[in-house]
Amino acid sequence: MFARNAARTLALAFALVALLGGATTAVAADEAAAAPAKKVVNINQASTDELARLPRVGPSLAGKIVAHRSQNGPFKRTEDLMEVKGIGEKMYAVLKPYVTTSGPTTLTEKVSSSKKGASAKNAAKGKPAAEKAGR
Repeated sequence: MFARNAARTLALAFALVALLGGATTAVAADEAAAAPAKKVVNINQASTDELARLPRVGPSLAGKIVAHRSQNGPFKRTEDLMEVKGIGEKMYAVLKPYVTTSGPTTLTEKVSSSKKGASAKNAAKGKPAAEKAGR
């Protein structure tokens, strides 16, 4: 009798684990489907036109990125963009949310530089944003 109860308990435990495992997978799949895809540019595969969609990147800087990639091979980390002349820490901070070293390029439109950044820069200089905008 003890063996039969132990077998039932074990079978119920396995069924519960299987049920919870399947529910967790389903919830993760639902969350992934509900979350919008992150808009990024793969800096190891992107053309100059695709790179120029990044904020503060024009055709000239996009060409420098492609040239650096051609001369030095693929970027290992997104931080390696700072090795390209014209991209420093501040510029990289602007680009970071939009760049990746793997996967497809999903950014389809030009990202404009944020006006919010200009306001923060003016505030740091002690000028109100409206004063700068009026010039």
